[in-house]
Amino acid sequence: MTVVRAGVATSVQDLGRPGLAHLGVPASGPADRRSFRLANRLAGNPENTPAFEVTVGGLAVTLSAPRYVAVTGAPAPVTVDGLPVHDATLLRLPAGSVLAIGRPWAGCRTYLAVSGGMEPERVLGSASRDSLTGLGPDPVAAGSRYGLGPARPVPGVPLELAFSVVPCGGPITVRFRWGPRHELFGAADRHRLAHAPWRVSAQCDRVGARLTGAALAIGSVDLPSEGTMRGAIQVPPSGEPIVFLADHPVTGGYPVIGVVTDADIDLLGQAVPGDELRLTPVR
Repeated sequence: MTVVRAGVATSVQDLGRPGLAHLGVPASGPADRRSFRLANRLAGNPENTPAFEVTVGGLAVTLSAPRYVAVTGAPAPVTVDGLPVHDATLLRLPAGSVLAIGRPWAGCRTYLAVSGGMEPERVLGSASRDSLTGLGPDPVAAGSRYGLGPARPVPGVPLELAFSVVPCGGPITVRFRWGPRHELFGAADRHRLAHAPWRVSAQCDRVGARLTGAALAIGSVDLPSEGTMRGAIQVPPSGEPIVFLADHPVTGGYPVIGVVTDADIDLLGQAVPGDELRLTPVR
């Protein structure tokens, strides 16, 4: 597979490198794991097979041999040799044809999996590109070439059942659990986090999403740097919460007031600046 155009921020991802946080290595992996896994299942691949994560579109690729490809995640216009594809959830791409993914009309991250899977370089056991540390394959660029594994039988999944959960208008509601440092915040600030409307700011990438709204007050806090996880809601001195995503760091001494549930954090992986967000506490 050869990259004709790389787009704004396309990266190679698999399900990441978990279990290395004690070494300061983020787990990384796709920002929207649900859509990533779906793309691989549709293409007949194991769920952890490397694939492309395409942020705000712009990727174009060509294959040297015909293969089935699957496009999931943020819905975006797809063309083959310049002709629009009505449904690119699963299609057979002829050898030499150019498949292009445009800018999504909802969400921001689209996934492209190829039957047989890509075979990029692996670092610490994973083919995920980590935007924070630089671990993983080189950034995707025009002219990048990737070997493919043997083509796999494509399962007969009814395509009407294959869909990605992508925010599309209206507030995004995600659930979170309090802790581990919520007791450092007063009752008014805890109430504000759980009941006030927030918006995703322009400071939003694979590391995390900063929220804007009524700032929280953390006062004078001096904590040791702590390990954290995807979904952690960190509150820096500005009082504007940051929800950590796939390539998150350690805390840097700032308190984590809560953690978005694992079931809901993929929704934030598709959020774009300006989206309204509601944080709902659960026990």
